[in-house]
Amino acid sequence: MYQYTEFDRQFVHQRAAQFRDQLERHLAGRLPEDDFRPLRLQNGWYVQRHAPMLRVAVPYGELSATQLRALAGIARDHDRVDVGTPLERGGYGHFSTRQNLQFNWIPLSHAADVMDALAAVNMHGIQTSGNCIRNITSDALAGIAPDELIDPRPYAELLRQWSTLHPEFAFLPRKFKIAITGASEDRAAIAWHDIGLRLLKNEAGDIGFKVLVGGGMGRTPLIGATIREFLPWQQILVFIEAIVRVYNRYGRRDNAYKARIKILVKAEGRKFIDAVNAEFTDILEHDAAGTAHLLPQAEFDRVASSFALPEGVQAAARFAAPPPSAPFDAPPAFGRWLERNVHGHKLSGYRAVTLSLKRAGQAPGDATADQMIAAADLAERFSHGELRVTHDQNLLLPWVRETELHALWRAARNEGFATPNIGLLTDMIACPGGDFCALANARSIPIAEEITQRFAEIDELHDIGDIDLHISGCINSCGHHHSGHIGILGVDKDGREWYQVSLGGSDGSSISGASVPGKVIGPSFSADEVADVIEAVVDTYRGQRVTHELFIDTVKRIGLEPFKAAANAVRRSTASAHAEPLPA
Repeated sequence: MYQYTEFDRQFVHQRAAQFRDQLERHLAGRLPEDDFRPLRLQNGWYVQRHAPMLRVAVPYGELSATQLRALAGIARDHDRVDVGTPLERGGYGHFSTRQNLQFNWIPLSHAADVMDALAAVNMHGIQTSGNCIRNITSDALAGIAPDELIDPRPYAELLRQWSTLHPEFAFLPRKFKIAITGASEDRAAIAWHDIGLRLLKNEAGDIGFKVLVGGGMGRTPLIGATIREFLPWQQILVFIEAIVRVYNRYGRRDNAYKARIKILVKAEGRKFIDAVNAEFTDILEHDAAGTAHLLPQAEFDRVASSFALPEGVQAAARFAAPPPSAPFDAPPAFGRWLERNVHGHKLSGYRAVTLSLKRAGQAPGDATADQMIAAADLAERFSHGELRVTHDQNLLLPWVRETELHALWRAARNEGFATPNIGLLTDMIACPGGDFCALANARSIPIAEEITQRFAEIDELHDIGDIDLHISGCINSCGHHHSGHIGILGVDKDGREWYQVSLGGSDGSSISGASVPGKVIGPSFSADEVADVIEAVVDTYRGQRVTHELFIDTVKRIGLEPFKAAANAVRRSTASAHAEPLPA
């Protein structure tokens, strides 16, 4: 993990002190809301439907057990402290698809104390909101994946440091998101980002980036376009600077839905690419003062040194071993957990293990204070004190010895983290939706819970196989419904909650294929129809699939019509059940 320098620590502590002064002046009535709002947003504080919400940055998903314990302390001491009766209280956090953590119930009067608690463990909420470059995301298996060509974490950290409070890019037309991967399989969904970066080597063995621009979800889902096939790594900050400058200069500011860079790229096409290349050339050619942000080898080496193997990890054999198998007398549940929750590793004798945050009675991605402490305990015992936040709203232990897998399974099962459903239907992505978010048109959590209960049988889940189910409560797509094999989008019809269902989306992973938005399979469904529709869609797949065929492949092979027919049958059945009976 990246190790904070004295400058880094001083920076976050000063930022926390600055926020305390701003907050105290606001609460005393000396700083009006209109003036305080941009200041709190710059530190990750929103005002949601029922209470303030804090978004804590977890850069490229790396988290220490110490930091997770601090987050648990914030949940325990500050979240839900004035909600309901004492028996109903009990704080928790929500791990998001952006590899961040959100708290939904912290009173604003506690905000300064929370920022101090974060700064004490080298954390903050800087640029987790606002029209700026947001948290840099990456592959949760970065640095350990068997298919990884180049570790993206040092580059992600350099991007984070460069973009943090960058004065030129503090007020962009809209928020701006960057993802980076160094593996052959895209587990960072780079094509769905404003800028997507893939590390690679050219024929000479030099390291560089393939650069995609203009991806995004929301009202207009678009896949990023490749604008540079190979860019030397030393020039990446300059090239991104050129991209964001062109966006800052020409991006729309009159319409929030048309202000993302994807709209500019789609509208201008080649003109946009030419403008970026011209700006890039201009920065390099007029660098007489040496101000261009070229990355020196010494600075890369300094940052990269933080990502050395943890002390005690054996690095002698740098190749993946065959998948571990359960002993003949092991419980079936252990075998399923090995199959679903345990992943390959570039070091022989090690595995990465997913701690599932998907369980009945709890929203996807949520973790209570006690659960965070339990996960921190597991990280300290089995993974050298390190965890990762995954794009799919789970936690991952990156440094687990194969010889300790059975012990980890037993410990994780005792804490509720060992559900063997990773990649299956109930391992769904869901935003907080209308239960919390003031922007949402519909609730996500009750829909997720009903589907989880409907498909609670593990044998059935394993028979159905891999399916990415993504749920968003509004068109802003925080639940990434566009990229789901099955996507569910909450919409508002005459003040009531309805849901569109789409099929065939992809985030770019090897199972899903090339990134593509799903297609809606008809008019929206009422809340009480959604679980029936998902069941009908799954039953159609099971009736139509050929041997070993995955859901997404069946959808591609037979098209949407059979699934539309099954979904519409649910609507007709519901309408018939509610029809007024004929008089006797």
